[in-house]
Amino acid sequence: MEKGQIDQLLAMHSTKLPFESLSIVKKKLENIEYETAAIYMSQLKDPTISLIISVIVGVYGVDRFYIGDVGLGVAKLLTCGGAGIWWLVDIFLIMDATKKKNYEMLMMM
Repeated sequence: MEKGQIDQLLAMHSTKLPFESLSIVKKKLENIEYETAAIYMSQLKDPTISLIISVIVGVYGVDRFYIGDVGLGVAKLLTCGGAGIWWLVDIFLIMDATKKKNYEMLMMM
């Protein structure tokens, strides 16, 4: 893939990845076709959406289901957000968790 295409993909999706991982993702994208990389990048979850979900229905674990943490989602659902404590903590942590899950998904491609 060309440098301009890589920069374009990273510019569009950099807010969905941890800042410190951008150089690693850039190197990974160099060895992949543009169309394939674009498909993977379009599947990244939006951290802002996960925060909104967390605030509205996070007590039921929907935010964790959204980012792919099914086990934590079930645990959060069964405990009603850890009696509200887990839900409150997740409001502050869910954006970083979303970015980390996005990074892990890209590294598996």
